[in-house]
Amino acid sequence: MTLTVPEAERILAGNFAPWVLDLGLVVIEVGERRAVLRLPWSERLAREGGALSGQALMAAADTATVIAVSAARGAFVPMTTVQQSTTFQRPVTGTATLIEASVTKLGRRMAFTDIAMTVEESGELAGRASTVYALLG
Repeated sequence: MTLTVPEAERILAGNFAPWVLDLGLVVIEVGERRAVLRLPWSERLAREGGALSGQALMAAADTATVIAVSAARGAFVPMTTVQQSTTFQRPVTGTATLIEASVTKLGRRMAFTDIAMTVEESGELAGRASTVYALLG
């Protein structure tokens, strides 16, 4: 049983720090083992030179992981990041970014995901991440 978009939005609204919510992430799609979130463009998230900051993209990837793991489990459970590795391939300027997290392995106590960060306007890959999560509940 997977989550609906409204259920995923409630997980997002109810389980993240206010500064994460300030990113303006929106759940676009959830599937059996995946979630797609939209990170809107904001000058507040840009760094020197006008590109979206890596910290914002990393936080979005981390957040998308929680939604994807919740979708794979059918509900939110407490979890925590064990490891995140991120590579950036091109800058994002003036457009939103789509963050797609896919669960590659879901165990009883650990979850592994791959995340693609795509420039919404062009469809070009802006970066990739992988995460390992400990499932606490």
